[in-house]
Amino acid sequence: MYITEASIDSFSSLYQISAVEVGQHFYWEIGDLRVHGQVLITSWVVIGILLAVAFLGTRKLETVPNATQNFVEYVLQFIRDLARTQIGEEEYRDWVPFVGTLFLFIFVCNWSGALFPWKLIELPHGELAAPTNDINTTVALALLTSGAYFYAGLHKRGLSYFGKYLQPTPVLLPINILEDFTKPLSLSFRLFGNILADELVVAVLVSLVPLVVPIPMMFLGLFTSGIQALIFATLAAAYIGESMEGHH
Repeated sequence: MYITEASIDSFSSLYQISAVEVGQHFYWEIGDLRVHGQVLITSWVVIGILLAVAFLGTRKLETVPNATQNFVEYVLQFIRDLARTQIGEEEYRDWVPFVGTLFLFIFVCNWSGALFPWKLIELPHGELAAPTNDINTTVALALLTSGAYFYAGLHKRGLSYFGKYLQPTPVLLPINILEDFTKPLSLSFRLFGNILADELVVAVLVSLVPLVVPIPMMFLGLFTSGIQALIFATLAAAYIGESMEGHH
């Protein structure tokens, strides 16, 4: 029985695919507390990028804006329009910072995973990746969103906010309560699943065909990453607007 060279190449490719690992983490032990070091590292890189762009775009405001200021103003106007559409003309201004922070942080996190070669930086355990590639990050963002729309509803409507659970009939009370648990679950798993799947697909294609084929997938990943950030921010704003309006 002979083993051809093609067979050896096939087994080698399969071995490379099997070497793509999921769930490897780099931890910091701080007393009894275990912290995901890789998430903190990449998150602060993203925060640094956002702070740098904000500083450069606003340090010297001019009547005739330069390219950086023009870009920052365009992004701000886009976020304002998003918040106004989902929350409403009267209430949206107070929520522009929150919705904008969510959108920009998720957007830059997602793009960092598609553009920045995190895997070139070696860690003792695990590997660097986009912060939104970790379920802890997406769950935290979803819980912040849940807290925001509960606060918005209680601040606007007081204790009458809880009357929404009895609408349109008290029979739906369990379903209405369950809905508030499914919202953060769907937000977190949708974002996490899409970003993780995109990075895994690119990693597998790079292992199989390292030159040409992964490039279109990387561009597709940039597009889907932006869409996922927009979806998350849009749903967050919609939930906030819904809680203040008092209807589903």
